[in-house]
Amino acid sequence: MAGRIRVASFEGKMVYITGGSSGIGLATARLLVREGADVVIFARGRERLEAALAEMEKERRREGQRLAWKQLDVTDHQQVVRVMEEAVREFGAPDILINCAGRAYPNYFENITYEQFDETMKVHAYGAWNTVSTLYPRMKVRGGYIVNTSSVLGFMGIFGYTDYAASKFAVVGFSEALRGEARRHGIGVSVLCPPDTDTPGFAVENLTKPPETRAISEGGGLLRPEEVAEALLRGMRRGSFIIGPGSAGMLYRVKRFFPWLVDLFSERAIRKAARGKSG
Repeated sequence: MAGRIRVASFEGKMVYITGGSSGIGLATARLLVREGADVVIFARGRERLEAALAEMEKERRREGQRLAWKQLDVTDHQQVVRVMEEAVREFGAPDILINCAGRAYPNYFENITYEQFDETMKVHAYGAWNTVSTLYPRMKVRGGYIVNTSSVLGFMGIFGYTDYAASKFAVVGFSEALRGEARRHGIGVSVLCPPDTDTPGFAVENLTKPPETRAISEGGGLLRPEEVAEALLRGMRRGSFIIGPGSAGMLYRVKRFFPWLVDLFSERAIRKAARGKSG
């Protein structure tokens, strides 16, 4: 099947969202419910899932619209297989899979332990692999759409994010290779690459940011999760591979065609932060 695969309508589609209990995942779930989709969210914490479902219920658009949650740790392959197969038995295979689970603990490279690097790779790269590999055989039967959430740091490595950028670059590479294969089965694949977004995870992220990292992101603005969710749905309607909300689209083009500009800006910000520390 050649050409772009697009989502013409979300009405009546069955959507699975990992990391759906907060942040971008929850904002996307709420918007999709408003669009008439059936939505199942997955995350680790039961209390957050229950609260998220209550928010989704407020957006319900039609009688019989199916909304549900399931506890899931995307890093546990066996658990992903068990929970996803259970979900398929209850709700049917997803028309759309959105992988949104993630977290970041930026720091100087020498302060990032092997254990943190290992966990970061498992949450982002392994997490996407686990869910896609489990559901892909089901989705091949009738086609569908897969979105893997990366980041601006999936195409642009930034000071303080060595483990995070490594995992997010991996998500982009995985998705690009998968896209070529999935198209034959009528499955579209996109990568969501948001810039800084005002989520609970971002607040945690700020606790360990080196000053150089803060200097680089200074003035870059902060998107609301709802803005990212709206951009995601627009991108799926267009069949875009890289979906870059806010400044991310511009940064992607600059990094691709003028990488030296990104390096110049970063170096200046790092030097400025260093002067602040020494002063």
